[in-house]
Amino acid sequence: MALLDETRGQVRLQRRHIAAATIGNALEFYDFFAYGLFAIQIGHAFFPSESAYLSLMGSLATFGAGFLTRPIGAIVIGRYADRAGRKPAMMLSFMLIGCSMLVMALIPSFSTIGLAAPILVIIARLVQGFSVGGEIGSNTAFLVEAAAPGRRGFIASFQGATQAGSVLVLSLLGFGLNAVLPVGLASVYAWRIVVLLGAAIVPFGLWLRRDMPETLNQPLPTPETPRVPFSYKRIAVLGTAVWGSITIAAYVSVYAVTFAQNSLHMSARAGFAAQLMSAALSIPSLVLCGLLSDRIGRKPIYVVGNLIFLLSIVPLFVWMTTARSDIALIAGMGLLGTTKSFILGPFTAGMSEALPQEVRAMAFGTVYSFAIAIFGGSTQLVITWLIHVSGSAMAPAWFLIVAVAIGQVALMLFPETAPIASDAARAAAERRA
Repeated sequence: MALLDETRGQVRLQRRHIAAATIGNALEFYDFFAYGLFAIQIGHAFFPSESAYLSLMGSLATFGAGFLTRPIGAIVIGRYADRAGRKPAMMLSFMLIGCSMLVMALIPSFSTIGLAAPILVIIARLVQGFSVGGEIGSNTAFLVEAAAPGRRGFIASFQGATQAGSVLVLSLLGFGLNAVLPVGLASVYAWRIVVLLGAAIVPFGLWLRRDMPETLNQPLPTPETPRVPFSYKRIAVLGTAVWGSITIAAYVSVYAVTFAQNSLHMSARAGFAAQLMSAALSIPSLVLCGLLSDRIGRKPIYVVGNLIFLLSIVPLFVWMTTARSDIALIAGMGLLGTTKSFILGPFTAGMSEALPQEVRAMAFGTVYSFAIAIFGGSTQLVITWLIHVSGSAMAPAWFLIVAVAIGQVALMLFPETAPIASDAARAAAERRA
């Protein structure tokens, strides 16, 4: 089957190409969310302490260490993607992700090899951060460049959908393993089984990516994206604010399992069920909003969607923290997951469209990775600390409101980039003429 449109020389995007590109994004979030979901159990394995708080903080600090090398990976691998091509960059990053996951799953516990255990964990997280930093820019550039102009929002939404899908799979695995394994064995082995299962996907992903076309330096489909009336420095600043807001919302959601156990004094199973509901409901909302952004523009979807999310935070957290029931936690996290996902597809497409092809992978990946490095690595630490010092289970809600409000301002200032805006502007110019 041909990979290029013979009449125009353009890449013909096929379903397997979408799967090949997004599988890296899925595995990236699978691994990082696995660490977040099993933070308590990983803390017991590598950071034993008489204080449960200190053990958890040690685990979360190591989780955060993986974010430090993300911007480096985004610059190094992203630059490689902008020079050598999207495909070789994605092959490299995916192999590194798989190797770091395998090492992480097989590291003996602190009780077996002592101080070497946490040192090896930190090294594995640093390599993981480097590789995923380069992954997101490369695969997003590929998807937007290969997609038809009127389907970029829809295709880009699969980036977020695969993230939610990863959390959904993780929640099912965590829920199932905690239900099947005895409590002691689940605490020791469940997270290792989950990470090993993720690493087993790597050979399949490399096989998929082997036959991907290259989009770098290929003619882009018309109509062209409208010219952005902003400097790229301003795009970077606004993009960092938006991705920071999205990141904090995502990791507050992933904190559900730890939140259920430490703050609401509920079972881990309730937390996994809440996380499962959040991920399951976010997938259709992600895809739908991406599709709508192709029809009416990116900005109306992500501005209104983020506002709905902002207004839902306090009432849902009040319900969850006062009721402290499985139903309240599951339904509350499910609704939060749905509303927080409204902007991801449209903004992923919009920011990528706002960047020129020759720097798209590096620029997108760097902005995204800096936001993740600053906020992704610190969010769960900050939430744990806020709950500890305030004694209030509502602390995550107040932190989240500030982040989402800043993101709302940045979204309102971000330019419209959907190709449909070019059509509207062209029609308006013709009417004036």
